[in-house]
Amino acid sequence: MDDMLIVGKNTSKIDELKKELRKSFAMKDLGQAKQILGMRITRLRDERKIYLSQKKYIECVLERFNMKNAKPIITPFAGHMKLSKKMCPTAREEKESIAKVPYSSVVRSLMYAVVCTRPDIAHAVSVVSRFLDNLGKEHWEVVKWILRYLRGSSDECLCFGASDPILKGYIDVDMPGDLDNRKSTTGYLFIFSGEAISWQSKLQKCVVLSTIKAEYIAATEADKELIWLK
Repeated sequence: MDDMLIVGKNTSKIDELKKELRKSFAMKDLGQAKQILGMRITRLRDERKIYLSQKKYIECVLERFNMKNAKPIITPFAGHMKLSKKMCPTAREEKESIAKVPYSSVVRSLMYAVVCTRPDIAHAVSVVSRFLDNLGKEHWEVVKWILRYLRGSSDECLCFGASDPILKGYIDVDMPGDLDNRKSTTGYLFIFSGEAISWQSKLQKCVVLSTIKAEYIAATEADKELIWLK
């Protein structure tokens, strides 16, 4: 049986569940969870806070792709970075050269960090993921830029319990975020108990002709997530 995380306030119910599971599975009680799916769990009970960190995972990614000693930067994505398919190479020699870089592997590793604990790189990773099948030198440079950002921010983590349990949401739109198809980018972030619990940055499905229409689509997507969270 794979690792299982059991969460709840009623300790007697948890003990009862463990007892029932042991009847069907060989189990080992490891106590309170300290790590799950590459995320480190740290509890400060006196302060009533829980931290989720992927520092070790990020450091492994940096070492795997030879960026452990790269010079850190302070932003995940710069304003001058405007990526498009026009940057993809056309000459055979250039295609063969750029095909040797581990672009897809790096981007997929970054996607996992985005899903778990790093909403701060969600937009940047969303942009570079559009060129997995056809990339150029500029695309690869942006991916290395993101890795350099993580090099300087690997200590960043999610901290829950820092404030009252109130659900808040923030929405933004980039029109047009996609230079190739002229589609806008929807971005939203929801916070509960002082920390992010849901976030997304992705292209809208259709092309709009005004900023207000792009914002309406973004608000609709965020409202659906808000209803589900509530």
